[in-house]
Amino acid sequence: MTERPHSPSCDRNREPILEVLQRHFQDRHRVLEIGSGTGQHAVYFAAAMPWLQWQCSDRAENLPGIRMWLDEAQLTNTSLPVELDVATGPWPRAGAGDGHFDAVFSANTLHIMGWPVVEAFFAGLDGMLADDAIVVVYGPFNYGGAYTSDSNRDFDAWLKARDPRSGIRDAEAVNALAAGIALQMVEDVAMPANNRCLVWRRAPTAP
Repeated sequence: MTERPHSPSCDRNREPILEVLQRHFQDRHRVLEIGSGTGQHAVYFAAAMPWLQWQCSDRAENLPGIRMWLDEAQLTNTSLPVELDVATGPWPRAGAGDGHFDAVFSANTLHIMGWPVVEAFFAGLDGMLADDAIVVVYGPFNYGGAYTSDSNRDFDAWLKARDPRSGIRDAEAVNALAAGIALQMVEDVAMPANNRCLVWRRAPTAP
């Protein structure tokens, strides 16, 4: 029998991330998780926030493992995971109302992508977010072009040795991409292990 994929870091960071999500997602309805990875975050967060409809997404090779976690959890507020490569699309639509998601969550993804794919990440969000959507991104970030810790500097070197296109992103550059699709930063939360949760809310469009 194939074992479910497991990420120890998901076990370590899920509680502090949940505190942020519960604060910002308390009035949300439809959440798209981009880069669901193993699926561990999805089942933990969906179980803790049953008022949300949680939609997992990831590249095709990760979907079987995500399905294993979802199948075991048997939650009523999770759907089958959908394939999403943010570099190429197509981007999913929510299954209710106007098809827009009013919340997005993504953990440990932007430093894995090349910068053009990070740009595609925000460009893709533009067409599928509700007017007042909230976006939460978790991971390591640099500030003012500088590492926030020696461990992040070492991690960045490891990332670049594995794939020169990857690397820890500058928070200011990421925030500029968010601002380009009318997302305004509402919180930048310090997290354990020198990570951050960046939280944006989309400004409603004028009538």
